[in-house]
This record gives sequence, C-alpha cells and structure tokens, in this order.
Amino acid sequence: MIMLSGGMILANTIVVVGMQWGDEGKGKITDFLAGKADVVVRCQGGNNAGHSVYFDYKKFALHLLPSGVFNPRVINIMASGMVVHPKALLAEIEQISHQGINDIQVYLSDRAHVVMPYHLVLDELIERVRGADAIGTTKKGIGPAYMDKTARFGIRVCDLLDETRLLNQISVALAFYNPVLVAFGSETFDAQALTNEYHHYGMQLRHRIADTGVMLRQLIKENKYILFEGAQGSMLCLDHGTYPFVTSSSPTATSVPLNAGIAPREINQVIGVTKAYSTRVGAGVFPTEITDQIASTIRERGKEYGTTTGRPRRIGWLDSVVLRYGAQINGTTGLALTLLDVLSGMDELKICVAYRLDGNIIHHVPAKYQDYLRVEPIYDSFQGWKEDISAITSYESLPENCKKYLQAIEAYTETKIAVLSLGPDRTQTVVLDPSIQ
Repeated sequence: MIMLSGGMILANTIVVVGMQWGDEGKGKITDFLAGKADVVVRCQGGNNAGHSVYFDYKKFALHLLPSGVFNPRVINIMASGMVVHPKALLAEIEQISHQGINDIQVYLSDRAHVVMPYHLVLDELIERVRGADAIGTTKKGIGPAYMDKTARFGIRVCDLLDETRLLNQISVALAFYNPVLVAFGSETFDAQALTNEYHHYGMQLRHRIADTGVMLRQLIKENKYILFEGAQGSMLCLDHGTYPFVTSSSPTATSVPLNAGIAPREINQVIGVTKAYSTRVGAGVFPTEITDQIASTIRERGKEYGTTTGRPRRIGWLDSVVLRYGAQINGTTGLALTLLDVLSGMDELKICVAYRLDGNIIHHVPAKYQDYLRVEPIYDSFQGWKEDISAITSYESLPENCKKYLQAIEAYTETKIAVLSLGPDRTQTVVLDPSIQ
C-alpha cells in the first residue's frame, strides 16, 4: 500500500481504462501490468467487448475473461457489474484451453446478471426499429440484459444454481417478452427449456461462482496488487459518452467501485489507455475521422478490425479534446499510449486541439449529440518520423520528432504518459512512470 503524508493508506490498486471509443489496446496494457498483479478484475460489460492479447507471440481473443488468465497464480474476477452469457463464457474457457492455457483461476460474481437468448433477439429487433438511427451494436444482447437489470426482473448468476427460482424468473421475463416477440413475428421461448439449459450452465460454472465483492475486500486487506480492467472506452459511457451511441454501462474508472463492490477510496492509480491515433467501431460521431489512403494504411498496419465482430474500424487523428475529457471524468493519473509504432513512416501527423462550433472555439465535448456532429476539428500538425521504433526499449532512443509528438500529447491532455506500447508483445513496452513497474 501507499502511505500519504496525512497517514491515510491507499490500496495497491490500478484501474486500466479506455480513453477513447474502445479498442485502445487495454488488453495488452493489462496483460503487461498483470505480470506483477495478484488479482485482475473485469468490472462491466459482456462479450460485446474484446481484447486481443499477445502472449508468447500467440494471439488470444478474450471477450469475457479478464486478461490475467495467462498467469496461473493470478486470481481473475468477473465482477457484479458484468452481464455474462454463460454459454459464451464456457466456450471461451474451452477455446483458450485448446490454445494451451489450462491452469486458470477465474471467479464469477453471483450478483452479475445473465444474458439470455431472448436478449440477443431483442437486440436485433431494437436495432431494426431504430432504422437509420441504429446504434450499431454487436447484437450480443448486452443492452437488453442491462434493461432487465434496471427493470428488476433480470436473472443473476446466483439464480442459475436454484432451478425453482430460475424457472420463476424466466417465466416472469417471458410473460412480457414473448408477446413482444410475437408482435414482431419473431421466435418465442419456452421457460422450462431455457431453465433446463441455463441451470446446466450454472452447474458447469458452480465451482467458479462466488461473492466476489467479499473476495475483493479481503484481498485489499491482504495488500494484494489488484488490476481493474475496463471494457469499451470512456466515450461509450452511458452517462458521459456520445449518447445515444454508447454502450449500456459505464466503462469509466468512477464506475469501478460500484461494479466491483469496494469503496471509492480503495482506488490508487488510474491508467488511461489511448492509441497514438483514434479509432471507432460502429455508428456515432467521430470528429477527427479520415477516410483517405492514410486511414487505409493505418488500418492495415494496426490491424484495425474488431476483436468481437471483425468489422473494420473507422480511423481518425488523435483527439486531445476527447483525451482531456476522459482524463477529467476518470481522474487519470497517467496515460498508456499504444500502437505508436503504427505511425512510423508518416510524413505528417495531426492532433485535434479544439473544436469550432457555430463560429466559436470550444475545448469540451458537447452534451447534445447534434451539436457534436457539427463540430469542426482544429488541428496542430507535426512532422513524422521514418525510423522503425518497434524494437526501442527507452524513451531516450526514440526519434526526436516522435518525442515532440509525445510531448504535445502530454501538454494538450494535461496528463503525463506513463507507458508506451511499441508493438503487440509484452517486451515491446516502455515504462516511463517507475511507480507502476
């Protein structure tokens, strides 16, 4: 733990949070930091998210499992703020087993909510109803699962272990949803069949189901080093993102205590992960988007295709307005900058430093989506560098133009860079802040 001057003790905890629209490389940063972690916690979202983690030069696609699963001594917790499709979780455990990862410690919160098959159908129908205003969801049923949670007839993981209660809960949900599905000409579901199927999943997972809030609070008392990893990014936050083109939960650091079952004072550091440029999957405002040959080059070099969907990601210049906003709402203590190596060879790089809206220069993210659609990015330009930086192991060895680009990012975001990622492997990481080594 860290002792402050006033005698207060802070827990030995780090939150890894996305600063953009997701896909920032959080899996790589979490995996790197997990090298000394005792515990890795996934706090919210479901299998609509994805991490690509490179371990021993192999690529692993994680959608539900925390990134600490590659270290057999690490305790991995799927916290109560998540919505979990148990069939998908079992398949993911089996998949990494086929890739040689068998010795894992994974615990699933008994308070987490369950994604049911009708949630996937509803997700599809809601998108269809929106028409031209479709959100561009992954259609994994995440939004409808959170809807049920809020409506207070959601099914929780603990219900999977109680067959009688599970049947009752599913029957209540289907009494509402089956008529809706009939009205749209869609398939309906049988309560008993779903109960049989999902109780079976519960039995398969029962040795992993636990009160993870109790676990975490005890692990904090034991001074364990705990990493909290986010899914999606801050600009997809239900409350503070580009609503309505957001996810169905809050992927910010401020949501971590609530979703994990710990006190806010237990959070020590917040590492905000950002790419050296910007990307976004699906619909929604994206002020710095570019669609020219530079975008195609970045997409191919950075392998910018969705881990969950395979969709090509939209590409844009780095947006410091977004990053500064993310730093403010997350309480970011340092940035982790990823995919910097992708920009090698570019003649010119740009950073958005402000927006122009109705003739006025603004330095904030507008709340009204229609206003945000109309902003014009104001850029500063920087000379690029030609050198390959993927094998560099120190900040001092970086090209001068690269250093100038990094210094500008720190100045515009008012946040120090703590970690540089110069490639997908753990070894291609430069730590600038010794407090997180």
